[in-house]
Amino acid sequence: MISKIKDLSNASTLVVGAEGDDQRVDNFLFRHCRGVPRSHIYRILRTGQVRVNSGRVDATQRLREGDRVRVPPIRLKAAKAGPGPAPQGPELPLVYEDDGLLVLDKPSGVAVHGGSGISFGVIERMRAARPKLKVLELVHRLDRDTSGLLMLAKKRSILVRLHESLRAGEVDKRYLVLVKGRWTQAERSVSLALRKYLTGAGERRVSVDSEGKSAQTVFRLERRFRDFTLLSAELRSGRTHQIRVHLAHLGYPIAGDDKYGDFELNRTLSARGLKRMFLHAAELTLTHPGSGEVLRLTSPLPAALAQFLETLGS
Repeated sequence: MISKIKDLSNASTLVVGAEGDDQRVDNFLFRHCRGVPRSHIYRILRTGQVRVNSGRVDATQRLREGDRVRVPPIRLKAAKAGPGPAPQGPELPLVYEDDGLLVLDKPSGVAVHGGSGISFGVIERMRAARPKLKVLELVHRLDRDTSGLLMLAKKRSILVRLHESLRAGEVDKRYLVLVKGRWTQAERSVSLALRKYLTGAGERRVSVDSEGKSAQTVFRLERRFRDFTLLSAELRSGRTHQIRVHLAHLGYPIAGDDKYGDFELNRTLSARGLKRMFLHAAELTLTHPGSGEVLRLTSPLPAALAQFLETLGS
C-alpha cells in the first residue's frame, strides 16, 4: 500500500497496489492527494495532466494493480494545505454491516462525497468514524437529494466483485418515485440512451441522446392520485440521473426535482410541504460477494414523503 502524496509541489508517480485494483482514477487521486479540491483533480484529469502508464485517461478510467499514475505539480494555498475540520453531522443509520460490506440508509440532502462547495459527504464522514479501516469505498452513488440504500465496501475484493455484479446487472436496485401526471401502464420498460454535458454555467447535466450510453429503467405503477402517480423504478443500468431524465423526457417529471422537473409546480409543492425531490432508493437485492448469501434489504419511505402522500387527493 502506498502513502498519500506529501509534497504536491513536484510531479509524482504512484504505483497502484492491490488496494487500488479496479478503482476509478478520480477516486484513487482523491485518496492520495490530500487537501486538493475535487474540482482541481477533475481539471488536471480533463486537461490530460494525469497520465496512467504514460497515456491520457478520463476520470472514469479503472486502474489495475501495477499501473503507474503520474500526478503533475499542484500548487495549494497555505490555508488549504492541511487537513480540514473533522466531519460533522448526525450518525448515518446502518441497515447492514459485516466485515466486508456496509449498507447505509442515506438521508436526503447529504452528498455521497465532498466537492462543489460541500466539505464532507457520506464517504468522508464514514472514514472519519472508522479510522482503523484500511479500505472504505463507495460501491455506487446516489444523488444528494435522493434518500435510501447506499453500499460501501470495506475490502477491495468486495468492491471489485460488486462492481462486476453491477455491470452484469446482477444487483436489483428499486426506487420509489412520485411523478406529475396520471401514469396508466401497470409496467413499462424504457430504453433511452443518455449523454452527459455541461451547461453554460458549468453544471453537469444529462439528456436523452441516441449517441449517448444505453440506459434501461423498468417502471411499475404503485398508486394513483388525482394529479400524481407513485411509481417503482427498477434500474437495469446505472447511468447518472437515469430515473430523473427518463421520466422528464416521457413527460412525467419527478415532484421536487430541481434540475429536470417542473419548476413552477415545485414551488407550489414546497408550499404544501414537499421540501425535497421525491425519489427514494427503497430496495436492494444482491448476492453477497463474500458469503454467497442473497441479501434483500429495504428502506421504508421517509416520514416526510409518506406524510406528503397523505395530503394528495386520490
